[in-house]
This record gives sequence, structure tokens and C-alpha cells, in this order.
Amino acid sequence: MSLFKRRRFPVEIILLCVRWYCKYGISYRDLAEMMQERGVSVDPSTIFRWVQRYAPELENRVRPHQGHRSSSWRVDETYVRVGGRWRYLFRAVDKHGRLIASMLSGRRDTGAAYRFLRTALRVVSDYPPSSITTDKLASYPKAIRRLRDEGLLPQDVEHRTSKYLNNIIEADHGALKRVIRPTRGFQSMKTAAVTLMGFETMRMIRCDHCSQRKRQATSEVRLINQLFGLAA
Repeated sequence: MSLFKRRRFPVEIILLCVRWYCKYGISYRDLAEMMQERGVSVDPSTIFRWVQRYAPELENRVRPHQGHRSSSWRVDETYVRVGGRWRYLFRAVDKHGRLIASMLSGRRDTGAAYRFLRTALRVVSDYPPSSITTDKLASYPKAIRRLRDEGLLPQDVEHRTSKYLNNIIEADHGALKRVIRPTRGFQSMKTAAVTLMGFETMRMIRCDHCSQRKRQATSEVRLINQLFGLAA
């Protein structure tokens, strides 16, 4: 496959490392030791390069099969440490907890909220939201008003600020952070964004949130192999 051209390791080994790292959030060094016990000698920096190259590709192949999302959105942001500083991870899920979109940002202002909501609308352009529930961050009303004025968001979309309704996404933040915690931190915004993309994608697969393809695959391994054309 041209996607894996000039790689010294078999495609199956590369995808296994990417899948395990993004699924369990272990350190690159620990994963290299695990592979060593299985007779595969691979450097942690090599696994890092694989994740940076193929996590976005995995996300691109999973997204078209993620299935329908509810029109009731829950939007919130959580903190992620990057390069020794706290950054903001904007996330949106539907009322069933299925991921809509996420975006890492250095700011938590109106511009960041606008960019994130615009990205989320682009991801689910076929079924726009009927309601958006956020916390009381002042940036969201301004961003929503701007999107309405630009015609990117229907005028009748209800904007709610309810901590109770946002319990769904706050609990989801916690599940994601349990994967982030063992990685020993991110060094740059670029590598953090790519890695988080891989984490979110593997969580979609594990939680059966890409059900259209899941029904065709008997396991997570077979699903990913099918997405990369490695299995019938």
C-alpha cells in the first residue's frame, strides 16, 4: 500500500501500535517494551512517528461511518497540559454521548468558540443541531450569534446553559482524561492535536459509535483492518 510505502515494519505491526497507543494511552516507551516482549524491536520514537502519521488517517476513515448524531448537542471544554502549559480542548457530544467534534485551542475566547462550533457544524452538516447546551462561558452566546448572522446556524436553534444537562459531556471528559494521563504529557500543540484525535477515534470505536461499519466487523481489529483494506 502506498500509504505505508518505505516502512520497515509490516502494516499489521504499525496499525497494532497505533491502535494500542490510542486505545490505552500508555507511554511510547512502555509500548515499545510490550512489543519487545512479543519479539518486535521498535524504538519509542518510531511509534511516535507512526501515531503522528496514521492517527489522522484512522480518523478520516472512521468518520464517514460514524452514523447519525442527535440534534441535541452538549458542548464544553476541558484542560489539557501541552508543553508545560494548560490548553483548552473543546468537545461536543450529542445527548447520547456520541462524539461530534473536538478541537484543541490555546485560547478560550469567542474566536475559539466560534471556530470550534463552525468545525462541528461542518462535521455534521447533514443534520444540524436543534439545541446547543453549554456552560456559562460568555464566549458561546457571542459565537452562536455570529454563526446565526452568517447563516451557518439556523435562527431557531435553542441555546441552553444547564450544568445538569452537561453532565454527559463532563463524564466523557473524565473517561478521555483517563487515557491522556499515562502518556506523560504533550510537547507541542501539533502533536497533542493529532494524538488526541487518535484517542477520540479509538473511543468512538470502543463505544460502538461508528455502528454502520461495526455491524460488518466482528471485532475492533477486523474493523480497523477493513478500513485500511487489509481484510475481507
